[in-house]
Amino acid sequence: MSARQDDAAIVRIARTRGVGLPNAREVWRSRDLLYFLIVRDLKVRYKQTAIGVAWVILQPLTTLIVFSVVLGRLADVPSEGLPYAVFAVVGLAPWQLFSRTLADASGSLLADQRLITRVYFPRLIVPTSMVAAALADFGAAALLVAAVMAVYGVAPSANIVWLPCFLALMLMTVLGVGYWLSALYLEFRDVRYAVPFLTQVWLFATPVVYPASLVPDRWQLVYALNPLVGVVEGFRWSVLGSGAGPDASLAVSVAVAAAIFLSGVLFFDWRERTFVDAVGSGGR
Repeated sequence: MSARQDDAAIVRIARTRGVGLPNAREVWRSRDLLYFLIVRDLKVRYKQTAIGVAWVILQPLTTLIVFSVVLGRLADVPSEGLPYAVFAVVGLAPWQLFSRTLADASGSLLADQRLITRVYFPRLIVPTSMVAAALADFGAAALLVAAVMAVYGVAPSANIVWLPCFLALMLMTVLGVGYWLSALYLEFRDVRYAVPFLTQVWLFATPVVYPASLVPDRWQLVYALNPLVGVVEGFRWSVLGSGAGPDASLAVSVAVAAAIFLSGVLFFDWRERTFVDAVGSGGR
């Protein structure tokens, strides 16, 4: 045995944490990395595209035109006394934020596998950065909402001061679902096929292109178990003043959204210790 030994230091990384929840201080210390990921996602999203950020407007605009023709004119779907285009665009704005973020967040850990296998940081910020970056797209979609309302001469409601509350409800929902799916994605790669299917089913289970009033009263509380019901109806109530406003159904949606968010954080934190191994094994 050689008397000479290399002066190698063994570094043990110990996580400080609360009762089953990620330590908020760790996340705060990594805020610079969160900012970097957000800026990177915004730059990469439309890199080498022919029309760049115009896609932010063209995507919801095209969807709006299709729904307005097929559902508004041909199927004559009711729109609570509002021009159907106005009714639909206010529902599409939060839905586009949700669907786009869900797709990006679910595969975010795999996309950043080189980062998570080389350095320790709270992995929670990876799917979170996708949500924060998508808010920039939502700002552009809000301009489309304002333009459509101006074309039809519809003024915003005084209830619009409550809009940030419903936006927070949306973010809580999509973050919770995003944490669940991103953690599952590493181990079960067929999640990539499940997300488009889930999004399609969720669209028609949400009053995006039809009013929630079409659902019978006896089923309203069950219907509100979908937290996006409270989000979309809340957006319409705050922006257009349509609907009955906050009620028991909204309380149900808030409770479910909070449960999804909390369980998503806990599940993500529980599975985080396996992320590096899951990346190396290639999932199932």
